[in-house]
Amino acid sequence: MNKVSDNHYYQPGELRGTRVMNLFDQIAKKYDLVNDIQSGGLHRWWKHHLIREASVEPGNSALDVCCGTGDLSFALSAKGATVTGVDFSQAMLEEAHQKKAAATSNSDPKSQPTFIRADAMDLPFEDETFDIVTMAYGLRNLSHWEKGLEELHRIVRPGGRILILEFGKPPNAWWKNMYFAYLRLAVPLIGWSVAGDAAAYQYILTSLHHFPAQRGIESAMVRLGCRQIRTKLFLGGVMSLNMARKAPSERPISAAE
Repeated sequence: MNKVSDNHYYQPGELRGTRVMNLFDQIAKKYDLVNDIQSGGLHRWWKHHLIREASVEPGNSALDVCCGTGDLSFALSAKGATVTGVDFSQAMLEEAHQKKAAATSNSDPKSQPTFIRADAMDLPFEDETFDIVTMAYGLRNLSHWEKGLEELHRIVRPGGRILILEFGKPPNAWWKNMYFAYLRLAVPLIGWSVAGDAAAYQYILTSLHHFPAQRGIESAMVRLGCRQIRTKLFLGGVMSLNMARKAPSERPISAAE
């Protein structure tokens, strides 16, 4: 879609990346609190499911893309993985570093994640580097989400696991309408009252309208030649967890083909 959105954070093409980065820089300090309020704390439960599905073994290498304030990164580390978290928002990474500093005072610093700033569509890692790649609430925000998924596929090892937690689109039309009404009316109000920015949270619904959600991710995983593709829906499709393994060998099909 080439039409410019009426939400100034959602823009087409390369401009969108800058606007979204500004969005997360703006709300970073209140990000965790708003997530707790708008989801009733359920985002922590959904992330717990992702970690369980990741089947982390001690010594696994894991990359948490669009890591934000580091929830998944710390959870992967707690399971014994060697974790790198990447995000393009410096303000979000600063929040992650503050959590790390607090956690390090009570544990071995070597057991904590490493956080670096990087672009999810141009990751600074060699092919087939990680055993596990995760992303929570990040794919929908990329200006070219299929390119981002290709990057996740590129850097995971053959047989490695890709897990993506994202806002979903409920298959039941009535429930979808109720859910979208909540995103349209209640979530921006929460964002305004807590973070002082209603538009940043109106963006969730705007971006979801332009995103194919769980079915689109499934189809893209098929095109990439992934194996053991599964999707788990939460609350009737309000959230989705897309999972797959990279096949031992295959020729990836580019989104441009």
